[in-house]
Amino acid sequence: MITASLIFLPLIAGLIIYAIKDEQAKYFAFAAAIAEFILALGALSSFTISADKQFELSIPWIESLGINFHVGMDGISLLLVLLTTFLVPLIILTAYRHSYSNNRLFYSLVLIMQSALVGVFVSYDAFLFYIFWELALIPIYFISLLWGGQEKLKVTFKFFVYTLLGSLFMLMGIIYMYLQTPSHSFELADFYALHLNRVEQIFIFWAFFLAFAIKMPVFPFHTWQPDTYTSSPSQGTMLLSGIMLKMGVYGAIRWMIPIVPIAMDEPWCGVLAIVLAVAGIIYASIIALMQKDYKRMIAYVSMAHVGVIAAGVFTSNLDALQGAVFQMLSHGVTVVGLFFIIDILLDRTKTSQISSLGGIRSVAPQFALYFIIILFGSIALPLTSGFVGEFLLFVGIYKYNMVIAGVAALSIIFGAAYMLSSYQKIMLGSVNTVTSGFKDLALSEKGVLLPIVVVIIWMGVYPKFFLEISEPAVKSITDHIINYTSLK
Repeated sequence: MITASLIFLPLIAGLIIYAIKDEQAKYFAFAAAIAEFILALGALSSFTISADKQFELSIPWIESLGINFHVGMDGISLLLVLLTTFLVPLIILTAYRHSYSNNRLFYSLVLIMQSALVGVFVSYDAFLFYIFWELALIPIYFISLLWGGQEKLKVTFKFFVYTLLGSLFMLMGIIYMYLQTPSHSFELADFYALHLNRVEQIFIFWAFFLAFAIKMPVFPFHTWQPDTYTSSPSQGTMLLSGIMLKMGVYGAIRWMIPIVPIAMDEPWCGVLAIVLAVAGIIYASIIALMQKDYKRMIAYVSMAHVGVIAAGVFTSNLDALQGAVFQMLSHGVTVVGLFFIIDILLDRTKTSQISSLGGIRSVAPQFALYFIIILFGSIALPLTSGFVGEFLLFVGIYKYNMVIAGVAALSIIFGAAYMLSSYQKIMLGSVNTVTSGFKDLALSEKGVLLPIVVVIIWMGVYPKFFLEISEPAVKSITDHIINYTSLK
């Protein structure tokens, strides 16, 4: 029941929020998000490290079509649920600094989106997975549309069309596999048991890849991302970058790679996906170096980081998949921290233009300290969360192909260049008329940044805690792939 509770608690809270006063909505939303996090910690405390599903619940939903409300958690699901429930209270807390035209609607949408995100990570029925996948799109669409910036109508429409189109391809793939199962089932285990031929696997690969690649996003399916990240309110951008894009990576690990292992070795399928991911790393890094707006720069930085994760995932080996899971956690935490840094800059200076800033360290030393630690996590400095994930990813990619690993590793150099250069321009030097009145961090802002910094350091110093949770589930997937391909 704990898995179902994790889904329905924020959903119910998001509906109840309309029964309270508008000015109290943020406090209720924060309390509900904290309760959700405590519930997730309860699941962690009861979790037995095993590849098997735990906290499982399977109830017939539409029996005539073989659809079940089947949810559960293994190590991969649990870590992503923990990431979601950890970040949502912090994102809500960052919103305290803003006044929205309709508080109840805003916080209701955030909680409903949390419910859908958790649902994606715990679903073991393909139809249920698709329902939650689509449901997660609706709240973020309205958050971006109602409280976004310039050209929000155009930007959100493009985002909606892109993601919806990708989802339709995935639905076709799901229906096809449903029809191939002997008992006409949407169960993940029944999909894994299918032995599709080469042509069928290529079809399923592209049906799922288009949905997942758009959500991550992977080059060249990324064009919605920079505009959406820049136009959305900071909290919407945090939800998109910190949690929602993990849906694509998780979907590839759980719902694509184990089902189509033959297609993963095809030049025009898995191999091409790796090439596109690596191309996206270089492309996004070069574009990031050219950006003058810091929020837009971080949008491209996020794309470059996800490119490394995607390249690792598509190699389908144990080290890379372990690195991908770990890096999803690290990226989620660091990118939310970076976008909150940008939110503070915008609030204090009314600009995110790098050239307009400077000298902030001299007037806000605490802000500078938190900023540099989060930045170090982002560029994968040893003893920070980013280092462990990237190391495992590059080990896995190197095992797959040395040349591809060498090209992908350029992201380390690019990352250090654009991140350290931007920090120097924003924080160092002399203050100017824009930054002279910059105030240091308030208590509520420290309440957001301190947990982020603690997790960045914790994951970098003691990664064993997280890797032990995910390893059995990841090994189960790689063993399935090995066994499947050996039969062929």
